[in-house]
Amino acid sequence: MEAKYKWINSLLAINKNDFSNFPDINWANFYTIDAHQTKRANLLQEIKTSPLFKATKPYLNQISEGCQICGAGKWSCLFITNKCNAKCFYCPAPQLNDEMPSTQGLDFSNPNEYADYINYFDFDGVSFSGGEPLLYFERVLEFLKILRQKCKPGLYIWMYTNGILADKAKLQALAELNLNEIRFDIGATNYRLDKVKLAKNIIPNITIEIPAVPEKKNLIIALIPEMVKSGVTNLNLHQLRLTHHNATKLIHRRYNIISEERPLVLDSEIAALEIIKEVQEAGFDIGINYCSFHFKNRFQKAGYRKTITKKIVPDSLLTENGFLREFDGNTLAYKSLKLFNKSLGSVDESIIDIEETAHSYKIVHQHTENNLSEEDADAIIKLIDNEPDEIPNDPFLFKIWQYEYIENGLRDL
Repeated sequence: MEAKYKWINSLLAINKNDFSNFPDINWANFYTIDAHQTKRANLLQEIKTSPLFKATKPYLNQISEGCQICGAGKWSCLFITNKCNAKCFYCPAPQLNDEMPSTQGLDFSNPNEYADYINYFDFDGVSFSGGEPLLYFERVLEFLKILRQKCKPGLYIWMYTNGILADKAKLQALAELNLNEIRFDIGATNYRLDKVKLAKNIIPNITIEIPAVPEKKNLIIALIPEMVKSGVTNLNLHQLRLTHHNATKLIHRRYNIISEERPLVLDSEIAALEIIKEVQEAGFDIGINYCSFHFKNRFQKAGYRKTITKKIVPDSLLTENGFLREFDGNTLAYKSLKLFNKSLGSVDESIIDIEETAHSYKIVHQHTENNLSEEDADAIIKLIDNEPDEIPNDPFLFKIWQYEYIENGLRDL
């Protein structure tokens, strides 16, 4: 898999250059990675979870309907605000200022326009995120009310919150507008469950969604019985990610950082899997999943591309990875549809643009201006017709594979 490893090495070079102002980052070495992969393999074998989404989302018992919709790409995440009232060390962004509600680069000051957007693309789920949505509670209610009035009855809606401003009156107001699920980040409140308990018997589905912080692993395990008593149905564990905003704090904790499409905390993955193992062995009645970076990076992006493209070009040749494929036997190109306008008062296809740029229009063969050889054409057709068991080693076919398929599993390095 030489082509894959060369690509991974290029990611490392990009990330190290991007974070060159942080010379103390503890980049994982060969021995660290090897030990991690051995331990991860053993844990996955021991816990025997049911991995979803091409083995990128190990889970136990069940996952929430919101998570299923997310993985299918039928979900819109609306950032109600970019301002937050917590100071979590792991937060990837400053979140200091309120900004207009937005999703996928589109701003929505008017909830009616947002409802039109949801209807146009026939999303099955919506989440309210931030920042902290409860800082602008009336804004949340306004959007939630309009979505319930204008969208299909089965639209699944959930909200992320740190819970600091949560009270019974707010929770009951959300329940009256049929909020299906609420997700608490208890890491923002020193892992207290008092605000979580307020939601019991008010919001139908209660989830705790937190990063898997390695040094909090034992505390999280110890809290599981109380979570269950508090009405928590699911525990979602994320992998910590290194950003320019949180780099200094993560460096201070001496985490091992691995280079993927983004820099990730290697230790966080092991913590998440160890928590799942403990829950399995104890037999707790709670759904728990590891929401890996690979799941988010692959399935959320591919799912959104598919949703957009299927609406605009319903008869297109669409790859598993959500790209529009054009192949005439001589040339091969992949395109990605992108939103560029949101004048949704009278929705039509003018809100979509095919941007033929270096980032969204890809001709993957270096000799595309010339006819492909018969051998190359046969290799392309074989690759497109059937996903190979092994990642192609040839650089040409590897690039095509990246556009065609979603990579399987938690990546070995």
